[in-house]
Parts: sequence; structure tokens; C-alpha cells
Amino acid sequence: MIQKIVSKNFDIADSHTLKVAQANGRYTSLDTLFSMSAKEVVNEVGKSGLRGKGGGGASAGDKWNLIPNPSDKPTYLIINADESEPGTFKDRQILEFDPHLLIEGIICSSYAINAHHAYIYIRGEYVFWAKRMQEAIDEAYAAGILGAKILDHDYALDITLHRGAGAYICGEKTALLESLEGKRGHPRLKPKGKEPEWFYGCPAVVNNVETIASVPYIIKEGYEAYRAFGTKQSPGTMLFGMSGHVEHPGIYEIPFGVGMLDFINQVGKGVKDGRKLKAIIPGGSSCAVLRGDEIEDITLDYESLKQHGSSLGTGGMILMDDTVFMPSVVKNLFEFYHHESCGQCTPCREGVGWSDKLMGKILDGHGTKKDLDTLISLSDVLNGKTICVFAPSVAFIIDSYISKFKDEFYSLVK
Repeated sequence: MIQKIVSKNFDIADSHTLKVAQANGRYTSLDTLFSMSAKEVVNEVGKSGLRGKGGGGASAGDKWNLIPNPSDKPTYLIINADESEPGTFKDRQILEFDPHLLIEGIICSSYAINAHHAYIYIRGEYVFWAKRMQEAIDEAYAAGILGAKILDHDYALDITLHRGAGAYICGEKTALLESLEGKRGHPRLKPKGKEPEWFYGCPAVVNNVETIASVPYIIKEGYEAYRAFGTKQSPGTMLFGMSGHVEHPGIYEIPFGVGMLDFINQVGKGVKDGRKLKAIIPGGSSCAVLRGDEIEDITLDYESLKQHGSSLGTGGMILMDDTVFMPSVVKNLFEFYHHESCGQCTPCREGVGWSDKLMGKILDGHGTKKDLDTLISLSDVLNGKTICVFAPSVAFIIDSYISKFKDEFYSLVK
């Protein structure tokens, strides 16, 4: 079941150092890369079916094709390493154990879109991982892998590592860009048509760490090798996480399309202490919750999770056994989202805080059925009426938890 493409070097001692990384295949895709034109690289990635692994699942090739070619302005590649979704801790594995894989992926991706300066926007709290990544960048510069020439190839590339101040919303790509430009991290309005992102008025691509780390394999082995794994619509592999009530929590790379229950039982060794699985959040806290009895025929790919009313998200699963009281889970989530709302849109600024206060009142035993009905009605206020998907995520929490564990919520109100 385990299929190591991105995680191939994770278990090798000192794999984060350039010497060990090169001894184990890092930067070997670059000869193939520079034998291709930029357009050929974009086409190869497009044909591989590589999808964004930060939660959105958009086609990487389609996104890269939005960059004007030729462009009269500089283009930029920006790596989203602001991994702030509760339950998600996969990108930091790459930053810790194989930062040179990310640099190699950045070189491949920058060449494809003709970018000569790439930025890594990393979560502010990731102090260790920022230091580890910067050490790898410094090593790469010293070895002539970055800078005026890439290993003597006539292509220049600089990488700047930027630490965010620690705001969940800066994981949203347009808020990230605002923050990187030195402004408050507020999401931007979505354009009417398809167009690239814009960084200081110049076209840019924003991709997540794991997405970019998948590119060297595609360049070196070819798109068909990548498509040999996964499903037709969700090709390749992904780093899936398991946390919560599971015997063997961790990060595991598997092909898309594996059964969720098989993954939990075979790789995670089942629910902790043999208890019954009550619920699972499939891909980070913003995904709709699933009951334990709903996952039997779910496979780990974008299409199956959507078909079952949730989403693959970041692949960061949170398992909850039958001792968990779901209203307490919802209060915990509301506290997080209340704290992290950027406050730009009124329905989110007011609605998330109101939801948190109502849930607190209900949990304290002072709530009425009317309070619960008000909480349910707030879902409509939050969903689809704000600039970004932060408020809709809170609506998903209200809708999915209360509808699936109705008795627990109504047992608390008078």
C-alpha cells in the first residue's frame, strides 16, 4: 500500500544535507529538465494530472498555463508552506527530511513558468523547519545549484524564504500574497475569469510544498510513470496523515484510490485500544465530518470524498473513537475559527464569533432549542457570502456535525 515517491528519502540518516541528498538522487532530474523547453515541461506536468495537494486539488498544469508566454513582466513562483490547518502536518516532513527535494521541485517549476525568483512563505511557528529549509538553500547556493547559473546551465534562479507572522488565513493563497507584499493578510476578491495570481502586479503561480516536491519525479520518470499510480482523475500519490485515536499515527505516502478503512486498519493499525470509530475528519478541520459507519466504501481520492459529502482537503485525517462527545469537538473547532477569522467580511467576523458563543452557552447547560436553531440558521449566513472559504468551512462544521450527531446536541438544550 505504501508507495514512496516524495517520501523516498525520509528514513535516510541526514537526508536533509546536500551530500546525502545528492547521494540519494536529488537534483538528477535537472539534466532532463534543461533538455526540454519550458512549454514541454508544462505539458509534461499537465499530462501527469498532478493536482494541488494543499487542499484545493486544482490541476497544476492548468494553473501554470495561465502564466502569459511570453510575458513583458517578471513571473514568480511562490511556495505555500503556511501549513496551519488543524490535523495537517505533512509539508513539514518534506521541509525537515528532504528540503533539497523541494528546492529541486522549485527549480523545475520555475523553469517551466520562466520565473527567476521564487519565494517560500512558511508558517511563522515553524521555526525549526524554517531554519532547516534556509540551511538547505544556503547549501544549494554554495554548490552552484542556485544563483546566476543552475549547475552551469544557463538559467538563473534565486529563492527567498519568508516567515509569516502566524495567521491561519495566510494559508489562503491570495491572503498569502497580500502578506508577502507587506500588507495585512486579507484574501482578495476572486476574478471573473481564469487568470494567474498577481504578485506586485506581476503574474505568479502559488503552489503548495508537496505539489512542487512531486514535480522532479514527473520530469525524471515521465508523466506515464506518475499516472501509473492512483486513479484516472486523481493520479499519483499523496502524503496522508493520521492523528487522534489511532494506534500508529503519522504521515504515510500512498497512491490515490486506496480504501479509507483499509488505510486506517492496515497502515494505522486500527482505532486506538480497539475501540469503535465514531467519526473522522478526512482532510483537515475544515472538511465535513464523516460518521465511522459511512467510510466503508470511501476511497482516498478527490472524487470519492466529494461523492460522500466531504472533501479530501489536505489528506490530514483526524480519528475520533466512541468516547468523544461531538458538541465538545464543535466548540473546540469554533474557538479556533473564531480566533483565526481575519475579520474582513461581516458574516464571518460576526457569525463565527456568535456561533462560538452560542455553542458555549449550550455546552454550559444554559442553551435552549431556539439557541440551537439559531446556530443552525447561522450556517446559511456564513456559507457563500464572504470573499474566501473560511466562513463556509465553519458552515460545513455546523451542518455536518449537528445533522450527523443530532441527538447529542439536542440532549443539551431545554
